[in-house]
Amino acid sequence: MTLVERARRVLAWLDRFPYTVLAIPLRLAVATVFWNSAMAKLANWESALELFREDYNVPLIPPEPAAYLAVSIELTAPVLLMVGLATRPVALVLLGMTTVIQVFVYPQAWPTHIQWAAMLLVLLTRGPGKLSIDWLIHRRTLGAD
Repeated sequence: MTLVERARRVLAWLDRFPYTVLAIPLRLAVATVFWNSAMAKLANWESALELFREDYNVPLIPPEPAAYLAVSIELTAPVLLMVGLATRPVALVLLGMTTVIQVFVYPQAWPTHIQWAAMLLVLLTRGPGKLSIDWLIHRRTLGAD
């Protein structure tokens, strides 16, 4: 077998790799990022509020409601991602949050934020995979595999 034939076989095998297997670490990675952020805020809530008041320049929402909204999303979204429930809407919300963080809070952290956005875009466009509540609901309601 030639090197080209071997390369084609490897590429064909990679093309058949199940998305469901890829979606699990994507969901786990994104969930971990936002969960850890919530835990850091909750560990010292007064410091978190101070950051929202003094350092974070989030527009339109006053600092305290913004802090409560952020931590609420950071606590809820990871749980939903882990079980694969409402994955696409959650990915969209987290993409919005990532955009706000990038533009108004930590603009210099774009290398990290682009990684988050890439993972979230995959989840938004492809969904959570078959090992998820979303897939069970989809299969039950639409009879789809």
